[in-house]
Amino acid sequence: MTLEIQNLHVRIEEREILHGVDLTVKKGETHALMGPNGSGKSTLANTLMGNPNYEVTEGRILLDGEDLTEADPDERARAGLFMAFQYPATIPGVSVANFLRMAVNARREEPIKVKEFGEILGKNMELLKIDRAFTSRYLNEGFSGGEKKRAEILQLAMLAPEFAVLDETDSGLDIDALRIVSDGVNALREQERGFLIITHYTRILGYVRPEFVHIMIDGRIVREGGPELADELEDKGYEWVREEVAASAS
Repeated sequence: MTLEIQNLHVRIEEREILHGVDLTVKKGETHALMGPNGSGKSTLANTLMGNPNYEVTEGRILLDGEDLTEADPDERARAGLFMAFQYPATIPGVSVANFLRMAVNARREEPIKVKEFGEILGKNMELLKIDRAFTSRYLNEGFSGGEKKRAEILQLAMLAPEFAVLDETDSGLDIDALRIVSDGVNALREQERGFLIITHYTRILGYVRPEFVHIMIDGRIVREGGPELADELEDKGYEWVREEVAASAS
């Protein structure tokens, strides 16, 4: 099973942001997409989940051969694609548990039975080391950055998608929260799920070690390699990549 991005061109209003992106994530693989701010990483994330503000002018998004390029966000979710956002929404009056149950039911033909839901929720909270009291709180209301991310990782565990896109999941986290989120992602990696981790920091990759690293500059993937490529970025930053790209273009 694969998530394939083929020759993707995307624009917002009249400005093209992505200029022909190719990327394939197979089930069971973890990929990191890295790049400086403004390189097009979040545009790719939003396009993958069907944000209507982003227009695909060329190329395709395929999930196990099914063309999702024009699909609505809920269709993509039902097909097995999950997105963890940089700034998750707050929903006052809706508990974490109720939100998770609604999310699970949205992907099913028939609503999940209360007992079955409780058992799956309990198992995943144990896996992710989350306290039971957490799920009775209103979703993201008064949550710290780490708690918001933890709620998203719990949602990922409950929905059990085939592929997960994590957009700047490490943004604004202190070291303890980063470790909690990373431990959760690593626990879920063992279930043969494909991950695309989008980040401009290398620090999360110290905890969640990818097999493949892709560097995006100015809306194009310009370098690809293994985890050692992230180590090189840690040492040198992004400027050497820009210089290499400029030199090869001249």
